[in-house]
Amino acid sequence: MQQIFNFVLKNSNRLLFLLLLVTSFLLTIQSHSYHKSKIISSANFFTGGIYEKVNNVDEYFGLRDQNEELAKENARLKSILFNQKDTTKLPEIDTTKGANKTVITVAKVIHNTYSIQENFITINKGSVSGIKPNMGVINSAGIVGIVDNTSKNFATIISLLNVNIKINAKIKKSNHFGTLSWNGKSTGFAQLTDVPRLAGVRKGDTIVTGAESTVFPENIGIGTIDKVYIDNETNYYTLDIKLFNDMTNLGHVYVIKNKDSDEIINLENQSKKNE
Repeated sequence: MQQIFNFVLKNSNRLLFLLLLVTSFLLTIQSHSYHKSKIISSANFFTGGIYEKVNNVDEYFGLRDQNEELAKENARLKSILFNQKDTTKLPEIDTTKGANKTVITVAKVIHNTYSIQENFITINKGSVSGIKPNMGVINSAGIVGIVDNTSKNFATIISLLNVNIKINAKIKKSNHFGTLSWNGKSTGFAQLTDVPRLAGVRKGDTIVTGAESTVFPENIGIGTIDKVYIDNETNYYTLDIKLFNDMTNLGHVYVIKNKDSDEIINLENQSKKNE
């Protein structure tokens, strides 16, 4: 212990300089959006490379499960093809259940957290592949999250299991809308709030993305109603939604760019300025 004290006293000036340097560096990042974005991008590049190496090892041992999922997906696509009247003419298959006005980029999940309140996912595609913040991310089962930050070759995604996420969603059979969020508890469930009492809801009803979202195309699967609660103060429903996706076991995902989103956002921003 005495040696530690002696070291601190002997190098007090240098330690004070390092402390002030780190403090000024952090203050610069926090107060300047440009510096902050560059640091985040660099961090994504560094951590993304590490996650990719670790994921390659894990993926090797999970090849059997991945092959089974690919076989199921191939079987589903083949069933669509074989049910066409003319099997020699390839049908226009909508593999994303509604995303017909999108540009789709396939990526692989190389890191995924699901045990904290603000969970994130890292994928092995970034700005070089055309991926930008606020793009929706889905897989064959349903929605996964929203792109948050990117570097050249990697991107981080705000997971559906993140208490800060808000997604426009609706009851498929009635088109009544609500806000999808996560209460930070179970990894298998999310919550749909602000659903009007006029909506006839039942356990097992399907929940999909709504038309008001500029991130996700309409009618992409989310889950099914598991429990129904009534808020006596607001007279609205709160619904527990059993997710289609197993958010603890993600492989390949689709990053989707809504071709109309920029136009819609710009128009809405212009309307707000004119108010």
